Amino acid sequence: MMMYACADHPGPWPAAAAGGVPGQAGTNFIHTETRRMAKPLNVGLVGGGRGAFIVHAHEKAIHFDGTRRVVAGALYPEPAVALEEAAAWPYPIRGYGSYDDMIAANASLPADERLDYVLIVTPNHVHYDPAMKAMKAGIAVFCEKPLCLNLKEASALVRTSRKLGIPFGVAHTYLGHWTTRFSRFIVRRGLLGDVRWVDSSYIQGWLASRLEATGQQQATWRVDPKRAGGSGCGGDIGTHALMQLRYVTGLDVTRVSAQLETFVEGRPLDDHFTVYCALSNGGKALVRASQICIGFKNELGITVAGTKGTLRWRQEEPESITIHLPNQPDRVYWRGAVAPGDGFLPKDVPAELLAEPTIPSGHPEGFHDAFARLHRNFERDVRAWKAGKAFQGDPEKYAQVEDGWTGIAFIETCVKSSRKKGAWTAMPKAI
Repeated sequence: MMMYACADHPGPWPAAAAGGVPGQAGTNFIHTETRRMAKPLNVGLVGGGRGAFIVHAHEKAIHFDGTRRVVAGALYPEPAVALEEAAAWPYPIRGYGSYDDMIAANASLPADERLDYVLIVTPNHVHYDPAMKAMKAGIAVFCEKPLCLNLKEASALVRTSRKLGIPFGVAHTYLGHWTTRFSRFIVRRGLLGDVRWVDSSYIQGWLASRLEATGQQQATWRVDPKRAGGSGCGGDIGTHALMQLRYVTGLDVTRVSAQLETFVEGRPLDDHFTVYCALSNGGKALVRASQICIGFKNELGITVAGTKGTLRWRQEEPESITIHLPNQPDRVYWRGAVAPGDGFLPKDVPAELLAEPTIPSGHPEGFHDAFARLHRNFERDVRAWKAGKAFQGDPEKYAQVEDGWTGIAFIETCVKSSRKKGAWTAMPKAI
């Protein structure tokens, strides 16, 4: 079975560690109870060779806490190259010529060497097969977004995960920022009132020219319908904007009026994605993405406008959120420096949220920290599952396979709407 180079890019935390910065509420270092457990979780990579990008962010995040480690990899579609890439890995791992070989070999390994989960970091068309095979072999799955190519595949993955009762996470990176989680608390607690309007966007400029014509690896597969699916820009980064909207507000998109546009001549998939959305509470939203805006790098952001105030957050400045209230100065909340009961925040901000920052305020977290939060919380579910305990994937901590299904349903609905010149089109019912 072919594999491909990389795509796109546990436990409760003690309240406070000695050494926090005096006077900074909520500033705590995280000490994981899993450090005292018998062994780190073993992780196998599917994809990630030959100059792949996102695997390295994941790899750093996996090793972040000392409770997880990469031990194996099937890193490239050509078996010989896959083995070469594994041999050249910065530290020793078991290399395999294909993910089929890696999954098949797992059953015969000693118990302490078997994979606890696989991380899939391949282009979209090689998400479904290794994910399905890993689950059927009793291996949990953490998969890059979007979940797969189409709704048929997505539905099969959801049903299999549920039937087998196996952990399955989707790597929506930006849910891992502490400020995203704090934004979720503010909006869902009703501190902004009823949500009227959301503008969730992801703007880039790296595909403003026909980069794929140069053979650039990350560009070529993203503009290929056979490998990327029905939408280029929408599937690649529009799904992040959708997930940010759903995660922060708790609202679902019920109908869409979409325009999928291609500005670079000769490109078969959209590079500009604009979707007007009806929300489940009667509010409206704009989900927009672009990869042709010269000068923009990785500008993911969300604005939530409620009846009492507005929240703004930007991924390129992820340490703070801004709150706008009527006839008041703007309030800026910084990670690790939050004071409950300040006249806007209630006194009962969850202790877990206050204790979650890994370093004191003013020492910036970033992209790798966000990934680490996702893997840390996925680890908690994997450990519970392997111990035979009941677990239920927590959508407050990381995107679930069902969230991946929703992303694919959204893309397919937007494609249908755009083909009908933006006609309002209903989202399918959740599986």
